[in-house]
Amino acid sequence: MGTPSYATEILKTLIHEQDMEVVGLVTQPDKPVGRKQILTPPDTKKYLLDHSIDMEVYQPITLKSEESIDKIKAFDADFIVVAAFGQILPKAILDIAPCINLHASILPAYRGASPIQDAIKNQEKYSGVTSMLMDVGLDTGDILGFSFLNIEKLNAIELFEQLSMHAAKLTIDTLKNFEQIQPIAQSGSEASYAKKISKEDGLLDLIDAKSCEAKFRAFIFWPGVFLKSGLKLKVLSVEDDNSPNSVGKILNIEDDSIVLGCNTGSLRVTRVQPPSKKEMSVIDYIRGKRLGVGDNLS
Repeated sequence: MGTPSYATEILKTLIHEQDMEVVGLVTQPDKPVGRKQILTPPDTKKYLLDHSIDMEVYQPITLKSEESIDKIKAFDADFIVVAAFGQILPKAILDIAPCINLHASILPAYRGASPIQDAIKNQEKYSGVTSMLMDVGLDTGDILGFSFLNIEKLNAIELFEQLSMHAAKLTIDTLKNFEQIQPIAQSGSEASYAKKISKEDGLLDLIDAKSCEAKFRAFIFWPGVFLKSGLKLKVLSVEDDNSPNSVGKILNIEDDSIVLGCNTGSLRVTRVQPPSKKEMSVIDYIRGKRLGVGDNLS
C-alpha cells in the first residue's frame, strides 16, 4: 500500500525479491495534474504500467467501506507493507494481516505527515527510516527496525531518494526476520509531530541565514521559499552565518549573484522567480527593479 516514489522503490525491491510475491498494489486514485488537468496515475501504479508488470491494482477512494475491506481481504496476504499511502488505515484493515509501515524518520521523532521536510528544516544531523508494526494511532506502533543516515547537506528531493533505498532494504530485512524480531514499544514522552505542510510555511523571515537555508532545502520541491513580496528565491546558499545585518538589505552584487542580509548572517542568492513570472537570474531581476547595494530586496 503506497503512492509516491518513496513507495515505488520499496515496491520495486519486493517485486524483484526471489522468495517473495507481491499479490497486489493498493494506491490512491488517479488524479488530474497540471494546467491541462491530465488524469495521472500515482507513481507506484505508473511503475507497474511502464514496466508491463501484471499485478492487480486497487485504488479506493476510502478504506472505510465494506467493499474496500473485503477487497483487501481477498488478496489473502501474509503481510501488508505500507509506505506513504495517504490515508489512515482503519482497524478492520489492520486486523487482516500484520501491517508494516516504513516511516521516514527515527520514531518516535517526527510522527505525522512531513517527517523528511521537518528533519531538514530543524537542522537535524541524522534521520532515517523506521519499520513499525501499525496500530490505530498515528505512527505510534511498536518498532521493528531502524536505518540511519547523515542528512546535514541534503535537500528534500535528495533525502527522499536516499530514504526510499534505505526503506526498501529495511522492508526486506523486516519481512525475512519478522518471526525473530522483538518489537520495541515507542516512548510517547519523546514523540514529536510533523504537521502537513502549507504554502505559508515557505515564507522566509530572514532572521537567521542557516535557518533560511535549511528551510530552502526542506521545501525545495514544494512550496519553495519566498519573501513577503512573493519573490521566490530559487537558488541560495549561506554566505555567512554570524554577522549582524539589516534584514533584506542587498549587501553586495557580483557577476551572477547577490548577498542578502539576514539579522544573523547572510545569504548568496543566484536565481529568483517574481510572482506570476518565469524564473530568472537575480542580476536581471535587480536591474529591472533598479535595485543596488543598500536597497532592500524583501
